[in-house]
Amino acid sequence: MTGTAEQRSTRRPGSEPPGGGTPEPPAAGPAFTRRRLLGTAGAAGAAGLVAGGAGGVLGDAVLRNGPTPLTSVGATAVPFRDGTHQAGITTPQQARGHLVAFDLTAGQTRRNVAALMARWSATARQLVRNERLHGDDDQIAGDAGPNSLTVTFGFGASLFAKAGLADRAPQALAPLPPFSADALDPARSNGDLWVQIGADDALVAFHALRVLQKTAGDTVRVRWQMNGFNRTPGATLRPVTSRNLMGQVDGTNNPRPTDPDFDRRIFVPAGGTARSPEWMAGGSYAVVRRIRMLLDSWDHLSVERQEKVIGRRKSDGAPLSGGTGTTPVDLDKRDATGAPAIAGDAHIRVAAPASNGGAAMLRRPFSYHDGISADGSPDAGLLFVCWQADPERGFVPVQRKLDRGDGLSRFLRHESSALFAVPGAGAPGEYVGQRLLES
Repeated sequence: MTGTAEQRSTRRPGSEPPGGGTPEPPAAGPAFTRRRLLGTAGAAGAAGLVAGGAGGVLGDAVLRNGPTPLTSVGATAVPFRDGTHQAGITTPQQARGHLVAFDLTAGQTRRNVAALMARWSATARQLVRNERLHGDDDQIAGDAGPNSLTVTFGFGASLFAKAGLADRAPQALAPLPPFSADALDPARSNGDLWVQIGADDALVAFHALRVLQKTAGDTVRVRWQMNGFNRTPGATLRPVTSRNLMGQVDGTNNPRPTDPDFDRRIFVPAGGTARSPEWMAGGSYAVVRRIRMLLDSWDHLSVERQEKVIGRRKSDGAPLSGGTGTTPVDLDKRDATGAPAIAGDAHIRVAAPASNGGAAMLRRPFSYHDGISADGSPDAGLLFVCWQADPERGFVPVQRKLDRGDGLSRFLRHESSALFAVPGAGAPGEYVGQRLLES
């Protein structure tokens, strides 16, 4: 785990990804409603609109000219396919998220899983386009735009034997090794199938979750669900890196899509190997960890001590080796006394690729707060999600190093863990996982 990871991609949501790929159709705009008419009135006043007069003129203009435009946040749509990858990996961080693991119910077969993934993929494509769904749609988010909605699907190691696919399981999906900081709850770990939902509106995210759960029918049951949040786009005067619940700027050393080795580190290449078969081409492996922050203990530290634990200034995220929030860390820098400017057990030193043989991963978490525990402390922390082409070259070596020498670890508790193979998006018209389930 790392608590100082930049999550915002440099790729604009909805832009054509490098390498081409068939673009998704444009998102459908929401229909005109009385609520949106009233929201457009502004200084004219809702009462005047209802009574007539100015309302009649505005209403006639709206009906002639079409729906009032949504705000930029609500109108932003993200295609279901990000080139050869699923969306929700390099997509900029969203304000709301749901992470849900499912287990197959008794008697389900490979054919049942294929049918479920076909239904889920078709439904997700409609949801991200903001299309009206057929059937029993509760219209929870009926007045909203797409709000950067993404839906991402993954397969757990336990799925393969249950679906008669044991010989197709990637070696890279082997169980993660134990770590000394683990206090894992098996009931909230692992799972046959995994869905990640992200959106910039809470109702849009919940609506997608509800629809996908109903679409699943009796094929699966929920194993665990975790709900998270991030800073809302536009909440700051200018774009800035987000902060985690410890108050630390969380994100200046993440791999970026513009890095020359980004795809090699994050996505599975074509060709197929025993560690990652060909059906995983364009995919990635997601490690999911529920990491509780011991905030009461953390808050008792002085700001100066917190900065030494992390290795960055709390005010702006600049490394203690000097510079600004975007300045690369200088691990060789010494302070006035000759001591390392970045302490030997500082989080950013222990987690740095230079300290881990170049190991790197794309970290894209959500914060969570699940109330107050019996001892009065907040049950809050990080829903840590990281992406890599192979966990043995990404998460595992970094976490081993953190487990042995990270000064931040005594303020964290790893309470659940899971690993999922997230296939590529496939060709246009394919459902997610089709190359595995129909080969």
